[in-house]
Amino acid sequence: MKQTNDILCIGSVLWDVIGRSASHMRQGSDVPGRITRLPGGVALNIAMTLVRFGMTPTILTSIGSDPEGDELVHACKRLGMNTLHVYRSQDLPTDRYMAVEGANGLIAAIADAHSLEAAGAKILRPLLHGPLGYENSPFEGQIALDGNLTLDLLEDIAQSPAFGRADLRVAPASPGKAERLLPFLKHARATLYVNLEEAGLLCQREFSDSESAARALLDRGALRALVTDGGNSATVASAETVITQKPPAVLVTRVTGAGDTFMAAHIAAEANGASMDEALARALHAAATYVSGETPL
Repeated sequence: MKQTNDILCIGSVLWDVIGRSASHMRQGSDVPGRITRLPGGVALNIAMTLVRFGMTPTILTSIGSDPEGDELVHACKRLGMNTLHVYRSQDLPTDRYMAVEGANGLIAAIADAHSLEAAGAKILRPLLHGPLGYENSPFEGQIALDGNLTLDLLEDIAQSPAFGRADLRVAPASPGKAERLLPFLKHARATLYVNLEEAGLLCQREFSDSESAARALLDRGALRALVTDGGNSATVASAETVITQKPPAVLVTRVTGAGDTFMAAHIAAEANGASMDEALARALHAAATYVSGETPL
């Protein structure tokens, strides 16, 4: 089922509770700052950026039927996303993510995506049994997939005919879940978006720069890989081309969601016909603008 203008965002959609302080922090710090609650999750962060670039994402996720879930679904609609195919659980609460950020970056974070994991394959019903696709008539558009799903479900997706014609864009939810992407290392239609630490976990070695990490992912079987390294160089690599660029230098005021912004901006740039070089440049610029705080949260 051909989808030319839309993209599916599959994974975590939850409430982000973020505490930010202008002070440098360490374990045990108790400092003044601001605490916000915002719609978040990897899939939703990607979707929000795609909307800003003129795309219409459809989200496939699990959201509880509790008041927090009702509020979250309403927020997603207001932000310009298609929520018609969200799985609304009657017995699972809406997921949450909590992070603390200081002037020296992310201090600590806890992702409570247990409801998404418990819902499992139920969130994929619209792709398997319609109306978005069927196993014998699979979805042919772009899919952004995040690693908050269980390893078993990700393995099923990597092998499922229902995903066999899709342009898969895959990212781990965090370094702690990077190894869940292993089923996609040899996938014929998957592009991996990882940071330097996550690339190291997938390749079981340490890297000093994004280019060596991207090349190693190709050696492990990846079709294409994009590797970021914070304010250092980022690389996009395929069998034909390896391109490395340095992001603009900015004052970092936030970090949560930066990788998701990079991924979404890159997807949108390619959807608009940008070359590999230009798409990487646009993605780095979008991520730099985001971490500088110049765009809405």
